[in-house]
Amino acid sequence: MIREKIQPKRATSLRKNSSRVQEMYLNSEYYESIYLINGNSFITRKLTDEDLLVQPDEYFMLMNMGDEEITVDYSEDPTKLEVIYDPYLYETSEKLNYTEEYFRQNYDIPEGYIDTLPKWYSFKFTYPDYNLIFLRPSLGISIQIHKHRNEFWTILEGCPIILNGSRVYYFVKNGTKFEIPISTFHTVINPNHQDRRFVVLEERWNGYFDERDIERIFNPNHYK
Repeated sequence: MIREKIQPKRATSLRKNSSRVQEMYLNSEYYESIYLINGNSFITRKLTDEDLLVQPDEYFMLMNMGDEEITVDYSEDPTKLEVIYDPYLYETSEKLNYTEEYFRQNYDIPEGYIDTLPKWYSFKFTYPDYNLIFLRPSLGISIQIHKHRNEFWTILEGCPIILNGSRVYYFVKNGTKFEIPISTFHTVINPNHQDRRFVVLEERWNGYFDERDIERIFNPNHYK
């Protein structure tokens, strides 16, 4: 057995399993404190023992949503597995916002945008009826919900990983569309490790749009 400790409100990396079944063990009193990605499932209800079995070549990630440290034992050494996404890769790096000029120089940005939202992990161009969003390589935004709007995403570049409700979609092709209903868990992860390979998506909505209408359920880099 290989042991790993997960601090409160923190998570493991998103890993790709080996060609063997991975068995995970933890004290059942913590089953209600764990959110789990296991293959195409995002599990937020109380875990079962079966949930903790990862099939060969599937992706998995554990999030400790509780207030106590949790210890996980693995049948196979997780440190030898491929890391698809490390939520803390940029945790100690300097946080510098991207600039409008950077994207205008490197991408064909449509004219007509009325505002921009620069952040260290993303950049948004706002148009009258949609947003154009760029997400930094090797990074994912928080898992979040909105209470006052439905969102409609179209993936334009970057083949991201999309979490939508209880499902996870890997390396999504350009042109794929997602509908995200009100109060549905969602996030986007950019699994590309190459510099400048941003995920680009078009975001539309109905309902009331406000940047403050974000409830961050899992927020590994204290995003704002």
